[in-house]
Amino acid sequence: MIKKFIGDKRFYKRIIVLMLPILIQNGITNFVNMLDNIMVGRVGEIEMTGVSSTNQLIFVFNLCIFGAVSGAGIFGAQFFGSGDTKGLRNTFRFKMIFCTVLSVAVGAVFLFFGEDLIWLYLKSEKNTANATAALAHGYDYLKIMLISFIPAGIVQCYSSTLRETGKTVPPMMAGVIAVLVNLVLNYVLIFGNFGAPALGVAGAAIATVTARFVEFFILVVWTARHRESNRFIIGAYKSLRVPLKLVKQIVVKGFPLMLNETMWALGMAFLNQCYSQRGMAVVTANNIVQTFFNVFSVAFMAVGVSIGIILGQLLGAGKTEEAKDTATKLIAFSVFTSVVFTVLFAVSAIFIPEIYKIDSSVKLLATRMMQICALAMPLDAFANSSYFTLRSGGEALITFIFDSGFVWVVAVPTAFVLSRFTEIPILPLYAVCQGINIIKCAIGLYFVKKGKWIKNIVSL
Repeated sequence: MIKKFIGDKRFYKRIIVLMLPILIQNGITNFVNMLDNIMVGRVGEIEMTGVSSTNQLIFVFNLCIFGAVSGAGIFGAQFFGSGDTKGLRNTFRFKMIFCTVLSVAVGAVFLFFGEDLIWLYLKSEKNTANATAALAHGYDYLKIMLISFIPAGIVQCYSSTLRETGKTVPPMMAGVIAVLVNLVLNYVLIFGNFGAPALGVAGAAIATVTARFVEFFILVVWTARHRESNRFIIGAYKSLRVPLKLVKQIVVKGFPLMLNETMWALGMAFLNQCYSQRGMAVVTANNIVQTFFNVFSVAFMAVGVSIGIILGQLLGAGKTEEAKDTATKLIAFSVFTSVVFTVLFAVSAIFIPEIYKIDSSVKLLATRMMQICALAMPLDAFANSSYFTLRSGGEALITFIFDSGFVWVVAVPTAFVLSRFTEIPILPLYAVCQGINIIKCAIGLYFVKKGKWIKNIVSL
């Protein structure tokens, strides 16, 4: 029984070698995002509320892009596992075309309807002057951030493809350099240090956009200069042609996964909008919660990404029994990792809000919400690892039902009814919405054990 859930030294060495660069990159990125959040929070509570509301929209865009590269990426990992460089190249080309078009389309929607979308998170505030000021700051931030959408999409295309081939260090290094650039520029531009103008919220946006372009140039140049070890890039730009057969395969197997990420992101944005019905104090507190959850969840999130890569390569190589055994051990490792960070997050929540320049009541609210979020972290870890397991075999419909289906059928209606038709305070409301993830875990366990995900999709 113990051997079923625990691997040998070779097993953990493999997973750690793969996940460590991902963990470092995501960890540093989220740490700098945290510092960015704190810096904006030091400017003022209204400014932070405006930016956090806007970031709900940017979060949806990021998940749309992630869904696009992930949907195609299940083919990339399996093509690499089977030694098919041409298939990997065509998959990369599909990602580039799709993500560029998607970036332009989403950017246009946000440009013309951004104010109305941001207002959804602020309209419940009784102090209309504060809400209007927060809206102005949020929309100013969004207009600058739109410049980064295309390079951000291309970065994801390169990073995901390199990771699918087992090269996790280059995306990590590009990400680390980018976030350091972001951090330095935040310090200079938000507060006006070293003789620069104090731009506040606009300075934070300019810093992020600049960092995204830095990451873009590093990845593109590094990949081009190492063509022999990244053979998928050779001839990738000679044509925009992607074989119709592969397009159909990605649409059938991958598009539901792309749609899933989009629907899941929209579901999370809607959940946060439900929480915002309890006032701007909740918007501010929830912003702090989400920022620090991202910091403390990096370990099990990195395990999840690694699960998709490892199982995809095993399935592509035809090692189905090894993939099944590996999945069980990886899920157990993910949950164990999350328990450690649950304790750290719950304790740190007592001190974190003191960093911000906000009202004491908002600080206490943020602490309690973080502790609730921390207690639910093992559920999130199990659900996350189950998702990547199901996705590795291209089980599109099951993944969709399990992930975004659950959000829209269970989580969103629960939050909507409780926030609109009851007077339940935010803390029990938040606890209920976090706790119902236990249902999602039960669904994930059922689908993983059933084993329909164990298939080689690139040989079909």
